Amino acid sequence: MASEFDVIVYGATGYTGRLVAEYIAGAYPEGVRWAMAGRSLTKLQEVRSAIGAVTDLPLVVADAGDSAALRAMCERATVVISTVGPYQLYGSELVAACAATGTAYVDLCGEPGWMRRMIDAHEAEAKRTGARIVFSCGFDSIPFDLGVLTLQEHAIARFGRPAPRVKGRVRTMKGTFSGGTAASLKATLAAAAKDPSLVPLLASPFALTPGHSGPHQPTGLIPEFDTTINCWVAPFVMAPINTKNVHRTDFLLGGLYGADFVYDEMMVTGLGDMGKAAAEALAKFNPFAGDTGPKPGEGPTREEREAGHYDLLFVGLMPDGSRIDTVVTGDRDPGYGSTSKMLAESALCLVQDVAGDGGIWTPGALMGATLRDRLVAKAGLTFTTG
Repeated sequence: MASEFDVIVYGATGYTGRLVAEYIAGAYPEGVRWAMAGRSLTKLQEVRSAIGAVTDLPLVVADAGDSAALRAMCERATVVISTVGPYQLYGSELVAACAATGTAYVDLCGEPGWMRRMIDAHEAEAKRTGARIVFSCGFDSIPFDLGVLTLQEHAIARFGRPAPRVKGRVRTMKGTFSGGTAASLKATLAAAAKDPSLVPLLASPFALTPGHSGPHQPTGLIPEFDTTINCWVAPFVMAPINTKNVHRTDFLLGGLYGADFVYDEMMVTGLGDMGKAAAEALAKFNPFAGDTGPKPGEGPTREEREAGHYDLLFVGLMPDGSRIDTVVTGDRDPGYGSTSKMLAESALCLVQDVAGDGGIWTPGALMGATLRDRLVAKAGLTFTTG
């Protein structure tokens, strides 16, 4: 039986949730049955008016700690979009409800310890009920997950095998990380301080591939001169979650990238002494330290979001010395403008384009090229391989 709603945006009164709702209202004035959800009816009504949504857009009241209300919400939707983080504090009951009811789920999660806990707790139930649960459907980690997938598809077509060594390099990135991202990282660090057993899990590139590991992977923690691209590179703050998602995609696709697959991500800082100095400075800089930057619920202006962009290079190195490159670009700031579009389109991809079995997935493993094509057509991303 068809659900009452194609999509419910849960957390629509928060900054990112509001952007997702605003995007759906503007991009899909017809053809999508959707609703906004949150814990305050008054705030939902205010957002509905502010974003220019139709006056009778349905509103659903559900608190993150009310399992009965969350289950009732899930039973009304094909897909629930969750922007209510940090997920390790506020997200567990919703994932459990989706797994139990067979409801699809997408979020922006960059919290690997919590993600592994959800995999261990709910993957079997999601497979049983058909719930397609997909974490990390924003800047962490869609451009990286699909960037590597795209490169490997081309490598297999061109060389007859995947590239055993892939380097992800952030060439340019204009825009800020979201307040939710900062809060999630701080919550992760606090959880690790309370439970030291989480530290090895957070450090492992294979934290999201239970029972599977692979060859030694670079840490990406030390600035270096990358001879492949002839530039200095520095640690990239999102690499610890992106690399884990890339390895989970490979795992879910049955080892598509090869048993010898090695992957890392770093940020390009430039040439010569200036590039070296920038790399060393960046390695010491913690963008989430202190109380500067946006708080959860805050973010840049529309003009700032639209002025943002990013350019990512993925280099595949073959055993015979051949090289293949894939470039991924986005036309908005990564943490807000581009992320809100990717999250909404991921949900709609599950509604309109992709069936698939239940389980806990990555975007690349479940939606793959179908999502990539959708993001190119609708969300301002490009994928170019040469």
